[in-house]
Amino acid sequence: MPSLLDSAVWAEHRAAVFGAAYRILGSVADAEDIVQEVWLRAHRADLSQVRDLRAWLVTVAARRSYDELRSARARRETYVGPWLPEPLLTGPDAAEPVLLDELVSTAVLLVMEELTPSERVALVLHDAFGLAFAEIAPVLGGTPAAARQHASRARRRIAAARERQVTADRAEHARVLAAFRSACENGDLPALVRLLHPDAVYLTDGGGQVHAARKPITGGARIAEVLLRVARRRFGGEMRAFRPIEAGGEPALLVVHAGRPLCVDTLSVEDGRITVLHRLLNPDKLRHLPPGL
Repeated sequence: MPSLLDSAVWAEHRAAVFGAAYRILGSVADAEDIVQEVWLRAHRADLSQVRDLRAWLVTVAARRSYDELRSARARRETYVGPWLPEPLLTGPDAAEPVLLDELVSTAVLLVMEELTPSERVALVLHDAFGLAFAEIAPVLGGTPAAARQHASRARRRIAAARERQVTADRAEHARVLAAFRSACENGDLPALVRLLHPDAVYLTDGGGQVHAARKPITGGARIAEVLLRVARRRFGGEMRAFRPIEAGGEPALLVVHAGRPLCVDTLSVEDGRITVLHRLLNPDKLRHLPPGL
């Protein structure tokens, strides 16, 4: 007779299940789908012999995410323009608790997009959830030694990317974001130019559904001009609400227009200037944001 999973026990482990799927897929919507699949499987399974329920649930989520990731890679080859991960609300805006580490930040998730599916799964399960390589190997269909190698390669690539980035502390990050918000609200071109590094990079993800640059835009002055020109053309004198939020454990900016989320901006900051600006415009990736945010 299967032992049904108690709802209170499930609530205790749900964040871990979601966290594993989100780190592997970079998609809130897809992670939520995985959570539902794991819940149904766990609810119907005989768990009486499971010694570590959290590890079992996370492994089930990882196996399904691994399958989904391999098929998603094929779809992303035809994705229109740059791909950005869906913003994961954290902090006071989060609808429910989530597990945080550097693997949920936009910058690291973009590096993880360059990993193979096996590398990404091995890294997440070992580094974020502490699973042994003997437990990871069956998910990947290989040996513990191979799983260890996948995680090691992934870790080296992320470490190399992090070495190239000079990350501002949270206070400086929030200060620069507030200044960026003020400059955008006021249409202040000189202030934007001062905030953007001369070699700054601007990436927009519209997913082919809304107007967005299909290639990165470089140069602080050029980015500032593009930001204000697009805003004037699209909105004229219409009001937009700029709301500071926390996404992926970092300060971010949500722009709301006509009661709907328009975009989410995340920044990389170095020495008080914006070096990378990511703007997520794809409406499908904004659907999960609470309407009252």
